[in-house]
Amino acid sequence: MKKLFIILIGSMLLASCQNISENANNKTLKNTQTMEKLAKQEIKSLLMAYKETLNTSDAEKATSLYAKDGIFMPSGAPSAIGTDSIKGAYDFVFSQIQLNIEFYIEEITIENTLAYAVTSSKGTTLIHTNGETIPEENRELFVFEKENGKWKIARYMFNKTK
Repeated sequence: MKKLFIILIGSMLLASCQNISENANNKTLKNTQTMEKLAKQEIKSLLMAYKETLNTSDAEKATSLYAKDGIFMPSGAPSAIGTDSIKGAYDFVFSQIQLNIEFYIEEITIENTLAYAVTSSKGTTLIHTNGETIPEENRELFVFEKENGKWKIARYMFNKTK
């Protein structure tokens, strides 16, 4: 009888430990999912802020969204590497055109302190030299990194779809 009692108590303790372990695993999974959801929301907000900088021709604000060693890789132009070069590239672009676009987020993937987003954009471009407004349609690839606890654009490349 004593052995049966010890086996019963041991089984109950083992089951209790398994429940504690399962609860801890569930909490860890929920925390990871919550952190990823928050990170995706922060990146979506960053992308919307970037869209606004394009639509308002704000080179200073666009540059501030990049990491210190970020790279802007515009279609048909040399890459701009680092803050000063990126600012100069946006100053030049905005001196030539005025964008009026909308961003469509197709995918955001997060891996620790790096993330990437695939987006597309559609709208119009006003060309300053001749006053002509033309359709604008691109696909974009953003790579993000955490810098001082905030998501920043590490690499950005786009090309025209039409």
